[in-house]
Amino acid sequence: MVHAASATCNVIVITDPSGTDPNGAAAGSMSFADNMFQSTFLLSKENKYAVLSGGKGESTPRLEAIVDTISRLENGATPSQAASAASLYSGIRVMCGTPTGGAAVGGYFKAYVVIVEDDGTIKVTPYSGGLAVLPAGKKGAIIHLRNTAGNPKMGTADRVRRETAINMGKMIRDGYPATTIIGETLKEVATDAGEKYGGGAVNMVSGLTTGDMFTPENLNETGYPMDSNYLKVCPLCGWSVGYPSAENYQTCPIDGSKLKTVSATDALIDAITVTKDSIMVSVYGVDESGVEQTTKEVVKASVKKYGYNANTIAGSLNKAINNGLIVGVNYVEPKDLNVKQSSKAVGVYYSALPNGRTAPAWNLPISSNVLDLLGNIQTAIGFVMVLLVLFRSTLITSFKR
Repeated sequence: MVHAASATCNVIVITDPSGTDPNGAAAGSMSFADNMFQSTFLLSKENKYAVLSGGKGESTPRLEAIVDTISRLENGATPSQAASAASLYSGIRVMCGTPTGGAAVGGYFKAYVVIVEDDGTIKVTPYSGGLAVLPAGKKGAIIHLRNTAGNPKMGTADRVRRETAINMGKMIRDGYPATTIIGETLKEVATDAGEKYGGGAVNMVSGLTTGDMFTPENLNETGYPMDSNYLKVCPLCGWSVGYPSAENYQTCPIDGSKLKTVSATDALIDAITVTKDSIMVSVYGVDESGVEQTTKEVVKASVKKYGYNANTIAGSLNKAINNGLIVGVNYVEPKDLNVKQSSKAVGVYYSALPNGRTAPAWNLPISSNVLDLLGNIQTAIGFVMVLLVLFRSTLITSFKR
């Protein structure tokens, strides 16, 4: 049986209702419950809308409500018209928004709508069920929050929902981008209300998403705790290691630099925020845990040091593969990269290694086909011994790599 998913914290923030700020509209979800996969924070990069879902209803009606909401948005509905679909399904909640069209939450919910006027006035209004709307053209936010049964901090949702809404209004008034506010909001909720497992977040304007950074690795498990540290990273070469393994490292094993600790919410903000130095890295061809995040850090460090050069990026990635930082993939060539300096984007196309191997074949001083031919005869043993004697320095170097 698959446990039902219920994103108990849904948030949408719009700090630039004109849609011109690349970080001006963002959304995110969390919960204490299991199965917070990407169905709880959907993003349309083409039409720039987000759909967040949750509620106490059954899984099938929730999926039907999501499909209904998306269908309405795809056919030109406003967020309020789309979110109202949730009221047709028992116990279901849907929140949706666009950078220029505002946001809305419909169905089963307890939420605050935050509106920040141009003169800095903050209006925070509670709603319970039905439909609540952040109008188009207004700076503001919507936050839904309730506690999950079994959460040690049960009973805190009402207070935290109100306090967090007020703090969101202050951050909007003070000029913080929506992507930063999403991260700070999830941090506050995770710490104070205990609804702390990802989930994730999206940047509606720029089409960035945390993807599966914080979602559960397996069914019926919780996602990543957003009130904890996420990884340690070398500021010079980009080497990184995630927690809990990161607890064993204080300095970079490559260049000896002191590692920087990155919290989960800071990693979330970094993943969806566009800056003048930001790089959007997409990884294809492999699903092994940790490969995508390490690849992103290595590419970012390479671009920062050498620029948008396919040869140097490929060299940096192959060095990481040699050092065992990236496993399960073959070496890359410049042709395996899609480097777009104009859009600050790099696509990495890996080919996964066969038969469960974690590292590419050694660069032996003899064709591997010869070893294959000798593999079933006893002379292969003697032949390998000769290789060890004649080419020991090369083999030792390869072994160390």
